[in-house]
Parts: sequence; C-alpha cells; structure tokens
Amino acid sequence: MKKEDVCARIVEIGIIPAVRVSSAEDARFAAEAVSAAGIPIVEITMTVPGALDVISHLAQHLPGTIVGAGSVLDAETARHCLDAGASFLTSDGFDAKVVELAAKVGCAVLPGALTPTEVTAAWKAGADFVKVVPCAQVGGDNYIHAVKAMLPQVSLVAAGGVNQVTAVNFILAGATALGVGNELIPRNAIRLHEASRIRVLAHRFQGYVKTARAQMTPRKEIATAKK
Repeated sequence: MKKEDVCARIVEIGIIPAVRVSSAEDARFAAEAVSAAGIPIVEITMTVPGALDVISHLAQHLPGTIVGAGSVLDAETARHCLDAGASFLTSDGFDAKVVELAAKVGCAVLPGALTPTEVTAAWKAGADFVKVVPCAQVGGDNYIHAVKAMLPQVSLVAAGGVNQVTAVNFILAGATALGVGNELIPRNAIRLHEASRIRVLAHRFQGYVKTARAQMTPRKEIATAKK
C-alpha cells in the first residue's frame, strides 16, 4: 500500500491500536481481533518477542489491515521492520534518521514528541503525523488543544492516557487520530483470548471518534460561513 493510502486510512479510521504484549501468539491474536472488529490498523511494538515475525505474518495474512511497527528507536530497526512488511513506523520519541529513512523509501512515519519544539522538529524532518506522548501527564486534551492552536498545520496523534472517558475530548481538541493500547486491548482479554471483549471496545472507540467528529462538523461550517 502506498504511503498516501496509509495516511488516508489512518485519518479515516482515527484509531491506531498499539499491541504491546508478552508473546508473538498473543500479538497475532490481538491484531486479528482488532481487525475483525472493524479497525484495519494495528501497531506491533518492538517490545513484543519476535515482533518482526509477527509483522511479517500479519502483513501476509491480514491483507486488508495496515500493519505498522512501534517503538522503532533507530534506523537499523526501521529497516528490519520495513523488510518484514511494516506499512508505517512509529515510536514514543523522535529519531531524525528513522524519519529520514521512512521519507526516503516512501513509508508513513509517526515519531513521538512532547514539547512544541520537539513537535516542530519532527514535522520539519518529514513526519506524516506527530504522536504527542504521554498526553495525560501534561494536561491531556487541553495540552493537545494548545499545541494544535500553535501548530495547526501538524497532524497530531494523541497517545498516553487515551481511554473511554478522554477519547472524545482528544479528537475535539484537534487530534487527527488516537493511539490506544491497553484500554482497547486489555491484558485479561488477551490472556483469556476474549475476542468478543476486544470487539466491544473497538466498536466503542470507533463510536467515540465518530461522535467527536460529528460535533466538530457544525463548528467548521459556522467558521466557513463567517469568512
């Protein structure tokens, strides 16, 4: 899938499920459960044992799902992820070489950042989205709103503290998408292989994004009418 198509799907879905589990088997189960629940995007973090094999397996067996790599901390790891079939790269920090590599090969990249300076640096380096993390600890949706007001041209992904209570407000604050981990893919649901529980949560988060965007539409129409 082309980079432009990957970015468009991330914007459309508005949710990036992060799989951070203790085994390759659990990672495959989580990814398949999320995909079957209607979220065709999944991020496999490099902390998962055998993460590259998981990415390769999913890329081959879940053709309708965008499979990405998370916790990508250096260019060498990024290359391995791309070779395995990752369609996007992300991490909780900003490494210029990872962003440069992704831009060079035409892969979507979502580096992590926190301060306006870091967000700006990541964007100027060529990031397609900038993942603001951890959000909850620095003001949550109010912080996203402040950063978006300063840097309206940057597509922000809110991560760290996104849950069923905060999801709507993060989108309303200006986040293009939400990075969600345990709140969408609970450890107990993984341990017990409860795909039905993950499906319920996936539908809820999809509903939160839809609800928030519906609330934003009238605002945009009013703003346009005033111009």
